[in-house]
Amino acid sequence: MDSYLKNYINGQWVDSIGGTRHQVISPSTEEACTEIVLGTKADVDAAVAAAKEAFKTFSKTTREERLALMGRILEEYKKRAGDLALSMANEMGAPVSFASTAQVGAGMGGFMGTMQALQDFDFSESKGAYKVVYEPMGVVGLITPWNWPLNQIALKVAPCLAAGNTMVLKPSEECPGNAAIFAEILHAAGVPAGVFNLVQGDGPTVGEAISAHPGIDMVSFTGSTRAGILVAKAAADTVKRVHQELGGKSPNLVLPGADLPAVLPATVSGVWINSGQSCISPARILVHKDQEAEAIAVVKGIMEAMPVGDPLAEGGHIGPVVNKAQYEKIQGLIQSGIDQGAKLETGGTGLPSNVNRGYYVKPTVFSGVTTDMRIAQEEIFGPVASIITYKDLDEAIEIANDTEYGLSAAISGDPAAAAEVAPKLRAGTVAINNWGPTPGAPFGGYKQSGNGREAGLFGLKDFMEIKAISGLPA
Repeated sequence: MDSYLKNYINGQWVDSIGGTRHQVISPSTEEACTEIVLGTKADVDAAVAAAKEAFKTFSKTTREERLALMGRILEEYKKRAGDLALSMANEMGAPVSFASTAQVGAGMGGFMGTMQALQDFDFSESKGAYKVVYEPMGVVGLITPWNWPLNQIALKVAPCLAAGNTMVLKPSEECPGNAAIFAEILHAAGVPAGVFNLVQGDGPTVGEAISAHPGIDMVSFTGSTRAGILVAKAAADTVKRVHQELGGKSPNLVLPGADLPAVLPATVSGVWINSGQSCISPARILVHKDQEAEAIAVVKGIMEAMPVGDPLAEGGHIGPVVNKAQYEKIQGLIQSGIDQGAKLETGGTGLPSNVNRGYYVKPTVFSGVTTDMRIAQEEIFGPVASIITYKDLDEAIEIANDTEYGLSAAISGDPAAAAEVAPKLRAGTVAINNWGPTPGAPFGGYKQSGNGREAGLFGLKDFMEIKAISGLPA
């Protein structure tokens, strides 16, 4: 069993002040694989104090110093790629082949995109009678999820470093090992003491303490909309900036007359990749009523071709979902689709036939789905596709926008026609014949999918304060 029983505060590994041990259960074996100590408010206080002191000097570093520091982090990160992948395979079930490429690579991409943005960033802009200056925010609290853990850590830590901020990170207690390894990486790269601090813990204790802390100037949270609301409420009394990337229920709008075998594999892959545990999974597949039968056949073929298996084995299969609670939630939503009258085309409830333990979900396809069904409205976070038909493009756009979320959307079909549809979709990201975000492009949502943006130039700006200076000498 891996053990990470200390927090990383002020450049040192230290014992928690009153924390309790917590075991992480492997979703493939249902046995303990990692142990950590869930931290306390006192741990957060210590981390914030270290970050506040470090801000006095780190905020004054130059662009060149920050770029050099992030370059050293990337070099150390590459050395630990295997350790990071194995940790995620054990703790959250990402197959090791996928974890070592997509999961680890996403973290690298977050740093590379931020470094590119910093390289050419204008810290001051003349606006006629006044000048706008971008300055460090201060101490930033970072609360990250388990599903793409390194991606979300990097998309927060990198812009904090680039902006001259200091920080306190609370990763998910469902997948904490990669964050501990990440802290080791930053230590090896020579990040100054107090600039980066890691406090392991859960949301109700450490997450709430970070959100409410008067010494934290901004909190950046990625997770569910329900939890994001709690973070915002906890932060309200200290009027700190709250930056959130929350839930999603992304549509895949398949244009009328699209060549389905040609365009659907790329977009439907977002339903099964990472076992469907992506906030931008385009699992609502909207097809013209005249192409329903063909769409069912194509989507069913894609999903049935995806094997499920051991995340510690190399290969192109998918692994389990993260934990028992998530597994039971997905099983309940699949059953709700059956109960509410959708047609189960493949998959369904229960374990796949090749496993007898673990939190594995059958890749599942429903047809005949209507917009009032739970599977059309609630974020499933599993490998479950819902095929919904429309009679014309106006109705398709209406259905695409008909949820409380607005994180992302995919469009499948002719790119020129898709370009006309993209502005009509109420989502922060629209991908044509793809489903993932473009590296360096701003990432974030409309409506209850959050506020603020991450990645690249826009992500860097969101972690900075803006000051206007007037009355300057000519």
